[in-house]
Amino acid sequence: MLHLGPLKDVQGEAGEDDVHAVPDWPARFAELAASARDARLRAFYAAGLPAGDTPLGEVPMVALDVETTGLDPRRDEIVSVGVVPMDLERIRSSASRHWVVRPRRVLDAESVTLHGITHSQVAAAPDLGEVLGELLDALAGRIVVVHCRAIERGFLAAALRERIGEALAFAAIDTMELEARVHRQRKRGWWARLFDRSPQLSIRLADARARYGLPRYRPHHALSDALATAELLQAQVAHRYTVDTPLAELWR
Repeated sequence: MLHLGPLKDVQGEAGEDDVHAVPDWPARFAELAASARDARLRAFYAAGLPAGDTPLGEVPMVALDVETTGLDPRRDEIVSVGVVPMDLERIRSSASRHWVVRPRRVLDAESVTLHGITHSQVAAAPDLGEVLGELLDALAGRIVVVHCRAIERGFLAAALRERIGEALAFAAIDTMELEARVHRQRKRGWWARLFDRSPQLSIRLADARARYGLPRYRPHHALSDALATAELLQAQVAHRYTVDTPLAELWR
C-alpha cells in the first residue's frame, strides 16, 4: 500500500468506506445482487457471504492490497492489486494473484520510487476493467482482509464507477482497525493527558506486525502486503480473539 503522506479523505462521494457498520452483510449482498447491472458485479454479490454469527475459524477470507499513484481516489489510480486466499489455519500462497494495471494518469517519479512499478510496466499492462472479472472471482464468497479499508474500498469503488458506472461494496476485516481498538482507544487518566507527551504507537502494517514478532517484508508491493496482512490477522486472532469469535465482531 502506498503511503505518500497523510491519508486523504478516501470515503468518496458515495461513502465507500462506510463509517457506519453494516449489520447484515449477506442481506446487503442479496440486495446488491438484485440491483447490479454489470454481470461480473452481479455474480460477485450473488456468491453471498457467511452470516455474522459464523465462527471466525469457519470463515473463508482473502487478503487484498492495492498499490496506487497516491492517496486520493478522486485523483489517483490503482497500479497493482494483490490477493491471497486464506483462513485462520492456512494461507494459500499458491492460489494468490497479482495484477499490474494501467492507470489513466501518468505515474510521477515519487510513486515509481515507492512501489517500483515503472512506466514501461504500466504501458504494457491491461486496464483494471480487463481483469475485473478475475479479481471479483478471487474475492467472491470470501471476507476481504485489508490493512486500512478506506484505501481498498475507496480506490476500487472509484475505479469501478469510472469503468462500469457502479461502485463496489464488500465486507472487510481491517487489521489496522483491530490494532487501533487496542492502541488508540484506551482511556488515559488526567495525569497522563497533561504530562505524557510520548507518541502513540504506530498501527502501520510493518509496525503492527513487529509487535507480534512477524518478519519484515518488502513494503509497497501489493502481493507481499496482502500476504503480510493475512499473517497479521492470524496473529491478531491468536492473541486477542478465538476461532469461535463471531465474524460480526470484526467485520465492517
